[in-house]
Amino acid sequence: MKRVERAKRGKAVKRVSRRRAAPRSLALGLAVAATAAAGTATVGTGATPAHAAACTGYVALTFDDGPSTTHTPALLNALRQNGLRATMFNQGQYAAAYPAQVRAQVGAGMWVGNHSYTHPHLTQLGQAQIDSEISRTQQAIANAGGGTPNLFRPPYGETNTTVRTVAAKYGLTQVIWDVDSQDWNGASTDAIVRAAARLTNGQIMLMHEWSANTLAAIPRIAQTLASKGLCSGRISPQTGRAVAP
Repeated sequence: MKRVERAKRGKAVKRVSRRRAAPRSLALGLAVAATAAAGTATVGTGATPAHAAACTGYVALTFDDGPSTTHTPALLNALRQNGLRATMFNQGQYAAAYPAQVRAQVGAGMWVGNHSYTHPHLTQLGQAQIDSEISRTQQAIANAGGGTPNLFRPPYGETNTTVRTVAAKYGLTQVIWDVDSQDWNGASTDAIVRAAARLTNGQIMLMHEWSANTLAAIPRIAQTLASKGLCSGRISPQTGRAVAP
């Protein structure tokens, strides 16, 4: 699996009333039932009701280069335990190889995007090759149970008119990033948390599912965002910005 992102381009072009009070026992029973129902509703979403109520803005956490049997389960577990949702930009070759992990991503409440099939430098390829990279990934993710992606992240953040045109042909919105965690470049856990602290409403953060330091940073990222009133959201296909789930 290709594990090193090179030459990341910076910040790119890359949320009842009642007439009469119910008896205390009934009210308690209703409260317990409501709590249980809420717990059921959030299974598979990783959402935290307390966080949702405190949101003053949304940011998008994104993870490139999955899925895998080595890293995806631990990453999904960490995200869910910390009430976070994220967009997983999967390579088509890995979606085809590990379809159960694509389904696990969806089951954990994550969104799945297209990150090309083999992670090439798309700007060095012809239109037919770019089309193959993007279309095969669309098919691989759909076949794996991830739905049909509407978001596309070009490898290395490298794009041009041809790449954008082909992506648009498949109904894909190109997504770069505002904050680069630098985990691909060996950033420490502390540095990754500091990067997350720079996020503001609507912004997108780049991370990678294979980084051990990123995995370790997730609880602190959740705390950092909560302290700023920010919640993890989805990326709007219309605007390419982070919005409420």
